[in-house]
Amino acid sequence: MADGARIAAEARDRAYSTPLEDFHVGDPELFRTDTHWPWFERLRAEDPVHHCKASDFGPYWSVTRFDDIVAVDGDHNTFSSSAENGGIALGDSFEDPAGASFISQDSPRHEAQRKVVAPMFTSGAMAAMEPLIRSRAAAILDELPRGETFDFVDRVSVELTAQMLATLMDFPFEERRLLPRASDLLLAAPILGGGSPAGEPARQAELMATFGRLVGIFAERAAAPRNDDLISMLAHDPATNGGGDPYKFVGNLVLLIVAGSDTTRHSITGGLLALNENPEQYAKLRADPGLIGGMIPEIIRYQSPVAHMRRTAMADAQIGGKTIRKGEKVVMWYVSGNRDASAIADPDAFIIDRERPRQHVAFGFGVHRCVGQRLAEMQLRVVWEEMMKRFPFIEVMGEPRRLTSNFVKGYEYLPVRIPA
Repeated sequence: MADGARIAAEARDRAYSTPLEDFHVGDPELFRTDTHWPWFERLRAEDPVHHCKASDFGPYWSVTRFDDIVAVDGDHNTFSSSAENGGIALGDSFEDPAGASFISQDSPRHEAQRKVVAPMFTSGAMAAMEPLIRSRAAAILDELPRGETFDFVDRVSVELTAQMLATLMDFPFEERRLLPRASDLLLAAPILGGGSPAGEPARQAELMATFGRLVGIFAERAAAPRNDDLISMLAHDPATNGGGDPYKFVGNLVLLIVAGSDTTRHSITGGLLALNENPEQYAKLRADPGLIGGMIPEIIRYQSPVAHMRRTAMADAQIGGKTIRKGEKVVMWYVSGNRDASAIADPDAFIIDRERPRQHVAFGFGVHRCVGQRLAEMQLRVVWEEMMKRFPFIEVMGEPRRLTSNFVKGYEYLPVRIPA
């Protein structure tokens, strides 16, 4: 039995032999090894709203079915995102509530801050930005080697999103790799299951150095006339500029770096991996590149780059027949909801011409639905259009190395080869 099949079979045996009361689906090791699937499969079937009594992150409820996730995500009055109440990740937030990003705020502060950056992500803004993204994607792809193995994550996924983030923020282009690197450092935080005590001081020191660079740029933009880049937008609006206190504005910069980097880059990588694992779908795409438009939301559903979002109950509530008590943490597992057969036909299959490809919860639901959804989808569409023009086939040459994180489901490394 090949290693991958053996590991999957062993994971399935463990998931179905472990008592439900001992389930801890937030274990980051399940995501690093890509063995979380049978655990969520069993919860959806037998205990779709499950209580984990003890974990490294404390007790929590897991919501695993599509409709229940939508119900929790759509009820922002009962279920809080605020950093003051614990935030949006399984581990309690490290953000100062006064300077938390808008994704970690409840109404009305959430809406007041979100609308500051929303104009950057309208349909019109995306149409204006597309030629630049296409030219940069083309330049990145034209530099790829032929006939030799290289890391697709570094050369394509990270580089494209680094360039895009630098453009959106008007960040010094030669320093663009600091931005995805900052995202990686944030995801290595112990509360997200990454990092280690030994490496924590170095992680924090490097992260603080990047934050210092961002704070300096923020101060420069605040002192200059308002421009149309994201940092300037934040610096010139009273809802997001923190009154000049860097601890009160850096949260939104962090959010935009992580959100602007991770959804797109891990979906680019995950899409190529899925096509290699489903060669009949890759052949279908080669025969008709016009399928790319529908393939993009299918890639995002199948990859589910944001594995979960957490809420805290502000009052007793009923979800899936279970009583959630005030103050308890509730984790919406998007990665599970996107494989729920009661809402999505044949959910474990990767189908690039799926009839309803946008039937997924990968971007969230309700007032917290991802503000950058259009940008993520447009970047993915453009990069795949440009790839198919140049490379009918990109072959995956080995196993990916996945992130150790229960929050972002992604990749550190993927060896590939473009036939000479």
